[in-house]
Amino acid sequence: MSQPSPAPVVERVDARNRYEIRVDGERAGLTAYRDRGDQRVFYHTEIDEEFAGQGLAARLVQEALTDVRNSGKRIVPVCPYVAKFLKRHEEFADLVDTVTPEVLQWLDTELG
Repeated sequence: MSQPSPAPVVERVDARNRYEIRVDGERAGLTAYRDRGDQRVFYHTEIDEEFAGQGLAARLVQEALTDVRNSGKRIVPVCPYVAKFLKRHEEFADLVDTVTPEVLQWLDTELG
């Protein structure tokens, strides 16, 4: 009888400005951010192709946004996946700030 796989683990990696989701110790995906004052600006989410279709992106973003709530920050969803997730999960609506041209310009400068 085989052992069930351990549950995916999400961790914040501050040195790389992202949250990563790991399956059996292997990085399966990430959601990247930059902090702007009290805002956490999410700009990119990806799941590696071999892990696609397992609901990992939703789990990753759910845990990342929960961490943002616990840290007292606000969410700016530049990333299309994060924006779509937020439309389906109104429990985070009180934390969301609008994506503005100013935020986009700031992000372009941050990312170089």
